[in-house]
Amino acid sequence: MDKELKAQIIADNRMGENDTGSPEVQVAILTARINQLTEHMKKNPKDFHSQRGLLKMVGHRKNLLAYLAKKDIERYRAIVKKLGLRK
Repeated sequence: MDKELKAQIIADNRMGENDTGSPEVQVAILTARINQLTEHMKKNPKDFHSQRGLLKMVGHRKNLLAYLAKKDIERYRAIVKKLGLRK
């Protein structure tokens, strides 16, 4: 992920002016990395080191979403809808 893409993701999902660490921003960045790594895994199915990293990222995103759902359900629903995580 290059700097411009990451900066754009942060700008699209931040809550305030200097926000880079809110759960929404973290989930959005993880989602972008997960999507990139998913494409990599489709081309390289035997890359088990990347597969482990992908599973760790998915678990981390799941924990952040669970925290957000417990803390503020409206923010959780907004980020899930914005990123299209649930079907």
